Amino acid sequence: MKKVVLLSGGVDSSTCLGLALQECEPGDVLALNMFYGQKHDREMKSARDVAKFYGVELMELDLSQIFAKSDCSLLAHSGKDIAEGSYAEQIKETGGKKPVSTYVPFRNGLMLSAAASIAISIGASEVWYGAHADDAAGSAYPDCSEEFLQDIDSAIYEGSGRQVHVYAPFILFPKSEVVKRGLEIGVPYELTWSCYNGGDKPCGKCGTCIDRAEAFRANGVKDPAL
Repeated sequence: MKKVVLLSGGVDSSTCLGLALQECEPGDVLALNMFYGQKHDREMKSARDVAKFYGVELMELDLSQIFAKSDCSLLAHSGKDIAEGSYAEQIKETGGKKPVSTYVPFRNGLMLSAAASIAISIGASEVWYGAHADDAAGSAYPDCSEEFLQDIDSAIYEGSGRQVHVYAPFILFPKSEVVKRGLEIGVPYELTWSCYNGGDKPCGKCGTCIDRAEAFRANGVKDPAL
């Protein structure tokens, strides 16, 4: 069964790829990386390294023009600073009523739609992505929620002529469980990158850096990428 896996180069998507390869051979998996106009390409380099490690084909797409009118702090054309502090702290500031400032408008919806089109073209029946419960908490990233998954899966399944499903294996689990599963199957976390800021070393202050550190700490191991 062929699969298309969204691969950003971070912990969640790399674990998702590793898990997909527990079910099929590398030749049956296409990894898909999207440039969306982010402030650095460090995570894209990690996607290439992870894909090479697993011996899977990597396709790269440029979606940056779609977000040209967005002022999300992750985007290169935005003058906003990337928020520091944990997601829990950021959610408190919004009251859980709107996404955090690093939410790129409907990014996952666009990526999954593009992936579905490619899946149909190559005869793949599943599109995988690494959304997990922590990202959906408090509406931080609404396109990581269980409700979103159910609806986008239904839309893609019907829109593909009932050929393609969307699968998010970690949708009900916290990031610590993602890391736990990845450690069990030998995901090369030393190759991954999560920090929203570029550079040679993670900043340790942005929400995703804090989230990642806590996930490894919960598993009693040091982040191998540090």
